[in-house]
This record gives sequence, C-alpha cells and structure tokens, in this order.
Amino acid sequence: MNHTLEGRVVLVTGASSGIGRAIAIALSKAGARVAAGARRADRVRSLAQDAPGETLALELDVTDPRSVRDAVEATVERFGALDVLVNNAGVMLSGPILGADTTEWTRMVETNLLGSMYAVHSALPHLLRHKGAVVQISSTSGRTSSAASGVYAATKFGITAFSEALRQEVTEQGVRVVVVEPGFVATELTSHITDPAIQAMAKNMAESMRTLQAEDIAGAVVYALSQPDHVAVNEILIRPTDQAR
Repeated sequence: MNHTLEGRVVLVTGASSGIGRAIAIALSKAGARVAAGARRADRVRSLAQDAPGETLALELDVTDPRSVRDAVEATVERFGALDVLVNNAGVMLSGPILGADTTEWTRMVETNLLGSMYAVHSALPHLLRHKGAVVQISSTSGRTSSAASGVYAATKFGITAFSEALRQEVTEQGVRVVVVEPGFVATELTSHITDPAIQAMAKNMAESMRTLQAEDIAGAVVYALSQPDHVAVNEILIRPTDQAR
C-alpha cells in the first residue's frame, strides 16, 4: 500500500474506459478515494463497483463548465477535500485538414483543451489548499505534430503550454503539475475516427507493435503522485518499445 496516496482524494475525468478507467482503479488500489467522472454514467457506476476503495461515480461533461464545477463540488462534498485532478477526458478524430468536418475540430478543442482548462480552473482553489497535484494526460502528439493529426496535436500542444504556465504559477505554493505523454496505447480512442483510411492506418499501426496498455499509463501516474513532496515529476514521455515514430 502506498502511504503517500492513502486517503488522498482524486478526481479523474474521462474515467469510463481506457486510460481513465485504469488510472481510477490503480489509484483506488493505492489507497486513494476516487471520484470518477465521464459522460457515460453507467460505465462509471460499474467502475465504482470494480474499484477496491471508496469511489464516487459522477456524470461529467468536461465541455460544460457548469458540469465541471458541479463535479468538483460533489467530490468535495462527498470526501471533504480534493487533492489531485487527473485530466484524462479526450477525443481523437484524426483526418486531413482539406475537406475536414470542422465540427470534429470544435469537439476536440472543447474536450481535450478547454475541458482540461475548465477542470483546472474549478479544482485549483482546492488543490492549492491541500498542496495537491494536476496530472494532464497528453500525448506524443503534444510534442510532435504529424499529417492527419493537426487539430488533435494542436489541442495537445495547447495542454503543454497551459500546463507550463500553470506550473510556474502554483509550484511554489506546493501544487505539482505532471504531464504524461503516451505513445500508442491499446484503447478505444481510435474507434471514434470517422475517416476510413485513417482508421485503417491506426489499426495497422496498432497491429504492427506491442502497444502500451492502459495500465502502463496508470502505473506512470501512480509513480508521479507517489514521490515525496519536494519532488515534482513534471513530464513523463512513455512509448511502446516498438514505436519508432
């Protein structure tokens, strides 16, 4: 049992599947009290039953600032505090810029970038009070942009920029900011892609390597949050060994 996470209160966004679900369960196993939020309320309710520790299931839409505020308030009401925010909610709707459906762009910006910013805004007063932490689940696309992922990469580059400004504002008050950048992970993220050629390309890529599992990313988050207070693990880039680019 990790003593540093024992009793800590964590809010995880996008907790209904994949990386978010794995993080919620791993933190619960490490002794944290977890509020798990996502749009798919039925999925977070089943997560709450599977998690070993006390877990609060929340219906949460990060694109709606009121929904975000309500989730933070519900967490604090239930557990009496909020120590850690894990911003994991995200969508990846890859495709070329020419002829793109720009409503997909809006959805990515609202979910990946604005959603994570709303969550920080609502959680920050509590995190400052408890000298807590913000974990931003970004992507290798937040470091290197590539064809057919322009807007997705723009949202992840945005997270990096926002996180560094946030870090400079709050680190001396004891709030640690952690950016985790996974490479190819086996999750349902790619299943939302509407462009058939890009969807097929993602599938082929996944089949060509030993992809990361959601639990691998959860392990990195537990590691970062378990460090002594004077240690801030600001960035973790984690790729499959087989991923060259």
